Amino acid sequence: MQHPISFVPPTEFERLRTANLSAVDIAAQFADMCRLNTLSMIAWAGSGHIGSCFSSLDIVSWLFLNELRQPEDEDAASGDIYFSSKGHDVPGLYAVMIACGLLPYDQVLALRRLQGLPGHPDVGTPGMVTNTGSLGMGISKAKGMAFANRQRGIDARIYVMTGDGELQEGQFWESLPSAVNHGLHEITVIIDHNKMQSDTWVSDTSNLGDLEAKLAAFGWAVARCDGNDMTAFSQTLAHLQDDGERPKVLIADTVKGCGVSFMQGDAMAADQWRYLYHSGAPGRQDYEAALAELTERIDGRLAGHALEPLVLEQFEAPERPAAQEAQRLVPAYSEALIAQAEQNDAVVALDADLILDTGLIPFRERFPDRFIECGIAEQDMVSQAGGLALRGLLPVVHSFSCFLAARPNEQIYNNATEHTKVVYVGTLSGVVPAGPGHSHQSVRDIGALGSVPGLVLIEPCCEREVAAAVEYCIARSPESSFLRLVSIPCPIPFELPDDYRLEPFRGTLLAEGEDAVLFAYGPVMLTQAWQARRLLAERHGVGLRVVNLPWLNRVDDDWLRETVAGCPAVFTLDNHYVVGGQGQMLAARLAALPGNAQRSVTSFGLTEVPLCGENNEVLAAHRLDAESLAAQMFAVLSD
Repeated sequence: MQHPISFVPPTEFERLRTANLSAVDIAAQFADMCRLNTLSMIAWAGSGHIGSCFSSLDIVSWLFLNELRQPEDEDAASGDIYFSSKGHDVPGLYAVMIACGLLPYDQVLALRRLQGLPGHPDVGTPGMVTNTGSLGMGISKAKGMAFANRQRGIDARIYVMTGDGELQEGQFWESLPSAVNHGLHEITVIIDHNKMQSDTWVSDTSNLGDLEAKLAAFGWAVARCDGNDMTAFSQTLAHLQDDGERPKVLIADTVKGCGVSFMQGDAMAADQWRYLYHSGAPGRQDYEAALAELTERIDGRLAGHALEPLVLEQFEAPERPAAQEAQRLVPAYSEALIAQAEQNDAVVALDADLILDTGLIPFRERFPDRFIECGIAEQDMVSQAGGLALRGLLPVVHSFSCFLAARPNEQIYNNATEHTKVVYVGTLSGVVPAGPGHSHQSVRDIGALGSVPGLVLIEPCCEREVAAAVEYCIARSPESSFLRLVSIPCPIPFELPDDYRLEPFRGTLLAEGEDAVLFAYGPVMLTQAWQARRLLAERHGVGLRVVNLPWLNRVDDDWLRETVAGCPAVFTLDNHYVVGGQGQMLAARLAALPGNAQRSVTSFGLTEVPLCGENNEVLAAHRLDAESLAAQMFAVLSD
């Protein structure tokens, strides 16, 4: 059901900025108006990170209104720099930039849209100086910018926002000493210390201890204040800037979700362990309650200064019909994991601060002593798993595929050299959901892990195949495995055969055809393949054989030979870059088969950094939707 979404238009920000008020009063009101727009942008987009945006908006508002010096000439590189290393807070940053006239107002409706505002910062957006989304890189990027500015004779300050959960990443601590060695006084790091990470309290996951003493021990100038108190923040920042010799760090104590009472982390019940507003969009009831609370406070402040109430602009929210009879692979995985753990008390689950997204809440409740929360520290988690495996347990390691395949890649390889068994489970796999942007679209994990010895990669296509894959990985396979799971709900137009059984390195015929054969895997691409088959038959009379091959880095040669028999053309379809994907593996195996020289192989998949936007429009933009695939296959067959 549609409902109105309200925004603060530019005229209201201009009215505020020209009012006869103090800088602190303007900034406090400005921040709340940006909170309102951030709330509405996320509601309009259908996803985002409210809690992280709201905790940091007072800080970002003050910096843009009062601290960031503009370029002295036409060289935009000569101005002060601000960027967020945590990335989740980018809707709030967009709201501030729109309010300051640095982005067009119509972009409030473009969050997580194709050619709009990406779900995490990207340099393709005006004013964004670096890509973020994978945590821990911020200070290192700032150091590089500082060195470049010095070589070019540019005197500019560099402000970097980090999250407190982000401090669990090793690169943060790795980046500190050399900034002092080189006297990079132009860098100011602001830690949004809202005490909460994705899942729960930072102190419960990896307690930061005496953070001021730790940072000071590296030689940084350190200060601390209430980051949601505009007066305290502005005064503390000004005092910190007096240190002209050292890099600086300001620990800003904030509240996650600050500004809306029921969204605030400090409003959580004593027995509530998980914060509910980290990611996702507010429902209609929450949206309207939050909007009312923000509007009432803003209007109250305006009235206190004898100013007229806020004038909002409304748009009807876009309709988002629910997926009918959708398959949900992560909940199916959750059930299958518990079933296997019931039979095998050696199974231990490890998580990297993504317990909701990896489906581990039921496991944590059922086996609290066999669940280890490792926090935002994937390398540490994977090596912990290696130690567990060496002592006879069966660790099952969880994170988003984009982080699990890349950050601890060396640790995964190290575990493999010990010839132990570890099961790795990556969710949010593939090009969709496309809203979070390329930092979270896992489209290189097959290539990153496919060559690890003794590691089998599997992507199931439906709930039934998920259960079979989990049973294989835990109970049947003597080797380690990487289970690649699509996270979005998917309506599945095909069915596995009644007698289906997951056979190592063999696939399943889903549809007959004599003109060509298409290999694909997973619910997203097999659905597109199935629909492309129908289009080819209806429009061109082409019979396309569709094969589900869940094995991503291995294939049985005898089965492959039988499967392509009689088809002059072979197509492969990857939810991944073409380079390093299943298609290249299949093409290499086909080339090695006797008598296969005359058969063409065409691989479809990503060939460029994936776009951000709604799922269907991004698939179409990359020519991976059914219409595009049917047209491309027919062109090949007609050549």
